[in-house]
Amino acid sequence: MMGADEYSVVVNHEEQYSIWPKEKELPTGWHEAGFSGPKEDCLAHIENVWTDIRPLSVRKAVAASTAQEG
Repeated sequence: MMGADEYSVVVNHEEQYSIWPKEKELPTGWHEAGFSGPKEDCLAHIENVWTDIRPLSVRKAVAASTAQEG
């Protein structure tokens, strides 16, 4: 049986990360990002991979605006 302190790193369509208890069903719009373990390890993983915390739609809008200006 899995421990209550096991989490999965999850990501949504805006490439925003979070953690979710392994034993619970994922909420709509979220999927596993391929990393799981104790809470602290999952949070450390997110800190390493989520370097730009702006939602994907904002990053795309900024990039499009910058491209039009340049």
